[in-house]
Amino acid sequence: MHPFDVGDRCEIDGIQIIVEEMNILTTVFLRYDNQKIIIPNSVLATKAIHNYYRSPDMGDAVEFCIHVKTPAEKIGLIKKRILSFVECKSDHWYPDPMIILKEFEELNRVRIAIWLAHKMNHQDMGERWTRRELLVEEMIKIFNDLDIKYRLYPTDINVCSMPPAASDHLPPNWTGHAASDRLPPSWTGPAR
Repeated sequence: MHPFDVGDRCEIDGIQIIVEEMNILTTVFLRYDNQKIIIPNSVLATKAIHNYYRSPDMGDAVEFCIHVKTPAEKIGLIKKRILSFVECKSDHWYPDPMIILKEFEELNRVRIAIWLAHKMNHQDMGERWTRRELLVEEMIKIFNDLDIKYRLYPTDINVCSMPPAASDHLPPNWTGHAASDRLPPSWTGPAR
């Protein structure tokens, strides 16, 4: 059995390509940007070939972060609404995606993962990304409705010393007193 047919979406060495033509000595592939790639069949025989077309229905994952202080009740509502959305799109996905609190990161955020199964394989990448887009758009609506925000903690910056002011000239768009008149005395160096 050969690993692909003309028209199959495959992945070889991490590059997604579509089989365009099969010959005795070579196979011609098209990359996403329509660049033709010709690979000798003797080389293909030594490569791992991932065939999307021949794969069964495939899974997908969407990850996002929320602030660590997001209340548990809101996290529960996020999960409930995402589950409801996926179940309403039964022509796209199988029911009951896994939604887990995956990781705690840098003391200020929680990473959440949604693992769902498409009712198709990824031969049609455009359709895969269109479905993901629908899910991400719905997630944005959910976050806005529930007032879910991600905030960075403020960072304290302590300035221990500054070099003396090198000039009394103002930038052209400034008016008024000299720059040294607006700076704290410790920044301008010794008094003149």
